[in-house]
Amino acid sequence: MAPAQKTDSKVQALRQSQTLNPRSKQVRDRLFLEEDFFDPRDLAQVKYEMLRRVQKEQAHVSEAAAVFGFSRPSFYKAQEDFAQAGLAGLIPRKRGPKQRRKLNAQIMAFVTQTQTQEPALKIAGLVQRIQEKFALKVHRRTLERALLTVKKKPQ
Repeated sequence: MAPAQKTDSKVQALRQSQTLNPRSKQVRDRLFLEEDFFDPRDLAQVKYEMLRRVQKEQAHVSEAAAVFGFSRPSFYKAQEDFAQAGLAGLIPRKRGPKQRRKLNAQIMAFVTQTQTQEPALKIAGLVQRIQEKFALKVHRRTLERALLTVKKKPQ
């Protein structure tokens, strides 16, 4: 009973850290199949071992990538990430934009000020004011989401 709980907690920890290998069943390397220390579910460990195998044991890139469940382009991406950031580079990063692109701090300050001065003004009116003042076309839903984010953040 204890090993199942240990396994479940590790899977949960890997999932939380976003390092759970979605292709763990494709890892066919002998070490990952025979040794307890090597876990095919640990994405960072699998990528590191793949890179080490090519660099230290002079394995062919295509062979190593296939045995570890990756494509050649994925190998080269992992190699580049490792060269730039070390082990941290092997951990997947959240993709996409990290911050607002259109509604910057200046525009949000204007929106807050306008809402304070005219509390009855609806979202459509705010969108129109933004377009008039900043010559920037913003969808009403974008503004709604930004306003929700501002409300959620502690002052």
